Amino acid sequence: MNIISIFFKSIKNFISPVSKAVDMQSEDLLEWLGISKTSKKLISEVTYFTCLKMLSETLGKMPLKFYQETEKGIEKGKPNAAYKLLRKRPNPLMTPSTFWATVEMNRNHFGNAYVWLRRELILQKFGGSYDLKDMWVMPSDSVQVVFDDAGYFGNKGSIWYIYTDKYSGEQFFLKNHEVLHFKTSYSFDGVMGLPVKEILKSTVEGGLESQNFMNNLYKSGLTAKAALEYTGDLDTKAKERLVNGFESFANGSENAGKIIPVPLGMKLVPLNIKLTDSQFFELKKFNALQIAGAFGIKPNQINDYEKSSYANSEMQQLSFYVDTELFILKQYEEEIDYKILSPEEMDEGYFYKFNEKVILRTDSKTQMETLSKAVDSGIYKRNEAREMLNLPIAEGGEILTVNGNAIPVTMAGSQYVKGGEET
Repeated sequence: MNIISIFFKSIKNFISPVSKAVDMQSEDLLEWLGISKTSKKLISEVTYFTCLKMLSETLGKMPLKFYQETEKGIEKGKPNAAYKLLRKRPNPLMTPSTFWATVEMNRNHFGNAYVWLRRELILQKFGGSYDLKDMWVMPSDSVQVVFDDAGYFGNKGSIWYIYTDKYSGEQFFLKNHEVLHFKTSYSFDGVMGLPVKEILKSTVEGGLESQNFMNNLYKSGLTAKAALEYTGDLDTKAKERLVNGFESFANGSENAGKIIPVPLGMKLVPLNIKLTDSQFFELKKFNALQIAGAFGIKPNQINDYEKSSYANSEMQQLSFYVDTELFILKQYEEEIDYKILSPEEMDEGYFYKFNEKVILRTDSKTQMETLSKAVDSGIYKRNEAREMLNLPIAEGGEILTVNGNAIPVTMAGSQYVKGGEET
């Protein structure tokens, strides 16, 4: 461990002379070298922002459940310290909803999201154990991943995470099992994910430019460019003063519809630009659908209801879960199970699962009809159905019942028996 500490200190001095981790993906380094990077203002592009918001809020609204697979089937697991953190408060600053939404926001925007599992030693009478104390989201742009392909630390192929605090400059070196690492599906090595903003860089930047164009058009009072005709020759400074004089009367929404004074011998000819002729809005809409499609977002979720109906929107929500969220949830659950559960808990069949039913809720009438059919068919117990409706359990509701005056399933057919013989 002394050798490892010395090696890490040398790494720290080498990669962080100014208390900040730098690698070839660092935006500051690429900006200093003059290499073009995706604009930091991309998040202001409305479609890109909507997709990030939709995915992060969808994960944030789904509660995490704790189950155990037993010989009798899947049952609710007995809450432990880790589940209480995940369920109630991952750390003193974040609720579970905010925590998972932040993780998902980092995962989509940067391609990778990192969560530090901070454990503490709990001493017992005979030995001790490391229990999960809290969980912290590490900003993705402050984390550097180091792959030990030569086995310098005794475990060839292991991964280390170097987190640099932006405020204090302090660095933390974390092992693989101390960090939850969530990545996008756009990965060619299975270790690091690629963000959508890099894959669709030109498309996303095109959407941002179209938005800037509309903003500038509004600022100019929805007036297009104009050509100024005059006789004679003017130097550069005189031209600038002349143009600035006209712009002071023409630009801005406050000057829209006002009269523009034109000196004698000059003529101001507007250059009409029709957005319909250039199919501006059609192209903007097509660009938005491309960005949304890359994120797995359905048209109705970015307010495109042109070909949508109530039934169609409901199917799009189901399709969104199957096509988009199912992979995301499965990845989260697998990483959480592997990094948080102990080997003994995994052997006993414990596992975590997000409750996806919260995004597949229907109207009250359909929900009641579905639950009633499930109870009458012996699929749900009455108390299980009441629990889904946030109602207290009722006496006798722990028995499966079926049609036939709602008798227990173990007594089905007894009403046709008379005197111990079938009639």
